Amino acid sequence: MTAAIYDVAGPRTRRRITYGTVAGALLLAGIAAVAISRLAANGQLSPELWGVLARKDLQTLLFKGLGATLQVALTSLALSLVGGVLLAVGRLSHRPWVRGAARVWVEVFRGLPLLLLIFFVFLGPSAWGIHVPTFWALVISIAVFNSAVIGEILRSGILSLPKGQAEAGYAIGLTRGAAMRLILIPQGVRVVLPSLIAQIVTLLKETSLGFIIGYEELLRNGRIAVEYLGGKYAIPVYTGIALFYLVTNLILSWTARRIQKGKTNRSITAAAPASSEAAKNEVTVDA
Repeated sequence: MTAAIYDVAGPRTRRRITYGTVAGALLLAGIAAVAISRLAANGQLSPELWGVLARKDLQTLLFKGLGATLQVALTSLALSLVGGVLLAVGRLSHRPWVRGAARVWVEVFRGLPLLLLIFFVFLGPSAWGIHVPTFWALVISIAVFNSAVIGEILRSGILSLPKGQAEAGYAIGLTRGAAMRLILIPQGVRVVLPSLIAQIVTLLKETSLGFIIGYEELLRNGRIAVEYLGGKYAIPVYTGIALFYLVTNLILSWTARRIQKGKTNRSITAAAPASSEAAKNEVTVDA
């Protein structure tokens, strides 16, 4: 049984939604047309400028930056997921000091701007004579920041599950930790998977802040290219960088949706035999 949390739109409301969608699309198309005409008037659409994207040296530089970006993103993601799971479990712990420590971590690092956190991690240890490489400064900052966000996402997913899920685990002899690990966390992840995907995409984009501390990721390499080629090539180069980010995020979202769809199909397939067996038992009992 499903409960509707909103009223189904009637014919008049659907027409209003359609009119609003069409008006918004026309407005965006008009803005895009004006922008393109202005670029053309200033010579920014000439083949000479956009042909720079076909240069091998520029492509090599951008792909190198993309590799550095993905390296930071994957390392940060792994640390963020581990930290997020620990924080979610800590926030749900029965021990007050564990809940308090996890809550302080979440509130502090979720409330700090990521850029400020990057400066703290990169510049702070130098006061004690400790040099932090730009790679690890960026990874630690992004991982700490996103662990707080992912922890709250996972906690909300676990809290959304029926209480009977945990009680069923306790009934078969599982400890609280085992029930959390084997039952609650896997189901909670499935519930909040769309939110996790959105946060992972955000994490990938956050790696662009690495240019502030000199890490040669995609955006910084693009800036280096613009400084070398000249300011007139800025729009083509940054457009190419935007396409890199867009394609990478689309592939990431598509992969996550495929994983989610595969898990859903496996769950339905596993549930079907159980439902059939229950129906047969019910018929036998009635007979």
